[in-house]
Amino acid sequence: MKLPVVAVVGRPNVGKSTFFNRVLGERIAIVEDRPGVTRDRNYARTEWNAREFYLVDTGGMVENSDEPMDRLIRDQVLTAIAEADVLVLMVDGRAGPHPLDYAVSEHLRRAAKPNVLLVNKMDNLGAPTATGHHDFWDLGLGEPHPVSSLSGKGSGDVLDLIVEHLPDIEGEEEEALRVAVIGRPNVGKSSYVNRLLGEERLVVSDVAGTTRDAIDTPMRYQGQKLVFVDTAGLRRQAKIDEGVEFYSSLRTERAIERADVCLLLLDATEPIAVQDLKIAEKAWDTGKGLIIICNKWDLVEKETMTAPRYEKEIRERAPYLQWVPILFTSTLTGQRVHRALELIVEVQEQRQRRVSTHEVNEVMRALTMRTKPPASHGRPVKFLYGTQVAVAPPTFILWVNDPEGVPESYERYLMKGFREAWGFQGSPLVIRLRRRDEERE
Repeated sequence: MKLPVVAVVGRPNVGKSTFFNRVLGERIAIVEDRPGVTRDRNYARTEWNAREFYLVDTGGMVENSDEPMDRLIRDQVLTAIAEADVLVLMVDGRAGPHPLDYAVSEHLRRAAKPNVLLVNKMDNLGAPTATGHHDFWDLGLGEPHPVSSLSGKGSGDVLDLIVEHLPDIEGEEEEALRVAVIGRPNVGKSSYVNRLLGEERLVVSDVAGTTRDAIDTPMRYQGQKLVFVDTAGLRRQAKIDEGVEFYSSLRTERAIERADVCLLLLDATEPIAVQDLKIAEKAWDTGKGLIIICNKWDLVEKETMTAPRYEKEIRERAPYLQWVPILFTSTLTGQRVHRALELIVEVQEQRQRRVSTHEVNEVMRALTMRTKPPASHGRPVKFLYGTQVAVAPPTFILWVNDPEGVPESYERYLMKGFREAWGFQGSPLVIRLRRRDEERE
């Protein structure tokens, strides 16, 4: 990443995610009044005083714990410390110095990087009695700075301090291709992203639902910057509880909306489920590129034509799936995992493809001459003119003398003809019919 990175670290439940959301001005990180809600490194791009940087929210760090999840989170926090240019240690001003604060402070001292010590939950900031933050001088990280993440008091001052520590970065950051990794819980999304990145960037556990936030993780492929968003698994609405899991599902939907291409991971050891189809449809209807990844293929007993049969079963479940690339992979062995990177770039190129107006009209005329549209109320339906008006997804407007008289089956016929002519593999395609006297969009 060309932009500098600021990591917010600390023990559980000191308000790191609340501060993260306060800086960004929106609820990106899940906040709940109990420890352990944030598990992964959560990246977001932000700006203060005309300086752009990545802010990283981390899970609460617990030293010397026997809990497997605590150890995984600790590894994530140490990775965030190693990656960051500036470190922000957050502590709880109400509780006072805690043994875990000293343990985290030691890691920051070893890192030997610029740091800012924030004493959170100082809601009475400015009052003569608001001196509790001075107790944290003992951590040995310099001056403690009081702040209230909940109310925002002191946030501007501490952001000024953080920006002062940012290194100078030359050049502008290029636009990134955003890829949302979606699917039901426990199909291996985080493991898949880690395999693509070649490092353990995301927490992976056999416990379903380990990923709760939508995690932005950048990488570079063939000179192109890709940002992978590992999302919490989407379950049926009836199974989504209030609180953390509810907000996780909302963030997954937002991740789809912000993405260019979606990778839908399926568990190849199971038949495709209705929920898988609903997730795919959500991405497709939102106009995103779509690639289906049949993961855990190494666990499937192989016979002759096993893959073609499974692929046929998927494509028969919905008409649009015949235009979606399907890849059989194994995160465990690495089989064909990196082929997804090629497909992502190819699908995005298809989403961005633009066809000349002359070619649109040639293909449209050939299709309408080969199969004439049915008459409407005894009057012939005539297609007069067509043009492409948008990309991502490719969108065409066709002017007709009677748009209401064109049946859906004929629209599907035209769409299939357009795809046979120009491809658009993995990308939705939009055709809008307009009456002859309507202006172009």
